Amino acid sequence: MTLNLLGAGRSTIASTLVWFFWSLANNPNVENKILAELKSNPPASPQAHLYSEEEVNRLMYLHAAVLETLRLYPPSPINHKWAKEADTLPSGHRVRANTRVFFSVYSMARMEGTWGKDCEEFRPERWITEKGGIRLVPSHQFVTFNGGPRSCLGKEVSLIQLKMVAAAVLGRYKIQVVEGHSASFAVSTVLHMEHGLPVMISRRSA
Repeated sequence: MTLNLLGAGRSTIASTLVWFFWSLANNPNVENKILAELKSNPPASPQAHLYSEEEVNRLMYLHAAVLETLRLYPPSPINHKWAKEADTLPSGHRVRANTRVFFSVYSMARMEGTWGKDCEEFRPERWITEKGGIRLVPSHQFVTFNGGPRSCLGKEVSLIQLKMVAAAVLGRYKIQVVEGHSASFAVSTVLHMEHGLPVMISRRSA
């Protein structure tokens, strides 16, 4: 089970981190808010910039920024299900038994009826409640990790890994995307960035 979780999450986590840093490069106000949160919540070993699971779970804005990345750039942009028996979808469409039904996770995450008129914008605030916690979105709306009894077993592990890496990198380094680079999607089962993300890295001053 452990090896399966690590193997399944390797490429999806790498893909998400690429889109995360790309999103921050295009939204410096979000990066500044994350940096302010990191400064207000330093890890027990500040010199190493390594956060424990308990420490990283206190970083609500970082958590929201990671979820927003997963919404706009789901690692698995297309998913499908098999109909065990004939059924009728909420839309009224009849589905025959043994039919494979595909759905676009990418498109569902950009539906104005679900996410509002700013659905195309990278806005972590949409995930934060008035009390400062993380807003819970039903899994049938936010389907990046699948939904219902078929939800991804590695969801929580993936979120912790993403936040730990993001906090460690942002706390020590400034990431700048090479000027002129434009992002496009690579044709793959995982939403990779075509040609990767060329960046310049510089150490942050203390």
